Amino acid sequence: MEGQSVSFETRFAKGKLEQLPGLAQELVRLKVAVIVTGGTAAAHAARDATGTIPIVFATGSDWVGGGRVASLARPGGNMTGVTSLASGLAAKRFEILREVLPKMSRVAVLWHRDNPGSEPGLRELEATARSAKVAFQALGVTNGDELPGAFAAMTREHAQAVVVLSSPFTFPQRGKLGELAIKHRLPSIHSAPEYVEAGGLLSYGPSYVDLFRRAAIYVDKILKGAKPADLPIEQPTRLELDINLRTARAIGVTIPRLIVLRADRVIE
Repeated sequence: MEGQSVSFETRFAKGKLEQLPGLAQELVRLKVAVIVTGGTAAAHAARDATGTIPIVFATGSDWVGGGRVASLARPGGNMTGVTSLASGLAAKRFEILREVLPKMSRVAVLWHRDNPGSEPGLRELEATARSAKVAFQALGVTNGDELPGAFAAMTREHAQAVVVLSSPFTFPQRGKLGELAIKHRLPSIHSAPEYVEAGGLLSYGPSYVDLFRRAAIYVDKILKGAKPADLPIEQPTRLELDINLRTARAIGVTIPRLIVLRADRVIE
């Protein structure tokens, strides 16, 4: 019960990742019992700020490859939580685009240069596109002012679709991303339904609401005495496909009926 058995100290960088180290250090100085993070960059900032306070990440990926934990089964150290498989799903999103656009020969990838969690997905997409003999255009941005120029560059290079790599930067920019994708008539695929609600064409990934609920279970266990080092990192078991048919009509794309039928949510 908030105010009775627990109190919350919230810090939010509003997509400005350079603020995360200072915010994490503030929480450490407050001697909080547990730090909960959303996104790979926030978890890295928390781990750099403390090696003793338990850290529970609710989203993020590549924890083992990034050297932050020993293994998913026994993470060791002071970090554990729930992975969103952000990089592992990049190839699957590419495959979904190929189902919608079977003649796709050029794809663009939009990513946030300052987000360490974007790099594994970028490498995976590049390898997948190369294997499929699809031309690959990577466009890294650092702020919202660069988005119109990035979409203009996609049009100049004749990209037929865009994969948007999720980050704490792209999420609050999802409305602008939806508008630009429609303006340039570019089918887009994302990691979460909120992007589709804002005008994106497709999303495929875990429910982020559910991931945070699962993270709360880790916090409860740690507050009752469990050690993060002994709590296996959980992977999502359910992945959701969302489609915005209004956007499909606006950009002149027909979504195959079989894909619509297997979608979890469809915006008509």
